[in-house]
Amino acid sequence: MRIGGWAPLSSCDWPGHLVTTVFCQGCPWRCGYCHNPGLLDPRGRAAVEWRQVTAHLARREGLLDGVVFSGGEPLLQAGLAEAMREVRGLGFGVGLHTGGAFPRRFAELLEGGLVDWVGFDVKAAPDTYDRVTGARNSAAPALRSLRLLRESGVAHQLRTTVDPGLLDHDDVAELGEWLAGQGLSGHVRQRARPV
Repeated sequence: MRIGGWAPLSSCDWPGHLVTTVFCQGCPWRCGYCHNPGLLDPRGRAAVEWRQVTAHLARREGLLDGVVFSGGEPLLQAGLAEAMREVRGLGFGVGLHTGGAFPRRFAELLEGGLVDWVGFDVKAAPDTYDRVTGARNSAAPALRSLRLLRESGVAHQLRTTVDPGLLDHDDVAELGEWLAGQGLSGHVRQRARPV
């Protein structure tokens, strides 16, 4: 696990839960509003060792509900499944923030029962994805992951960051209609925060 940052206590990364949040290094996309640009480079310096996180958890038994793996894009981490198993072994729940860039890895986590909750970042309606992510053909893997999430039955929240420079009112309305057409609900929109 390459960890670029860590919040030992968070009340906002998994609604209704007190968690520790691990910010994984690396992301394949370059969203214009990214609020963690220091995490984009997968070779970036690791700020925290995984053993620090597990030592923290051992001291917080009964005080924390779980661990949220955030990013960057956590699915880039080869050791993610093993870290999740370790968290479960310590008696904590597992949350995941993802944009779904790696559907095969996402499927393994879902099918393996390693994730209790997912905060899924839906960037835009399919035709607008590349504009938001700054990466070609980004919609296809994200939409496969979104389908996997829907079919898994895992608790989740769909989230979209609205940057007026990337998504206008019509784009947001189109996304809402597209999600409804897919039978998806519980969509939360948040305004981009300038860095």
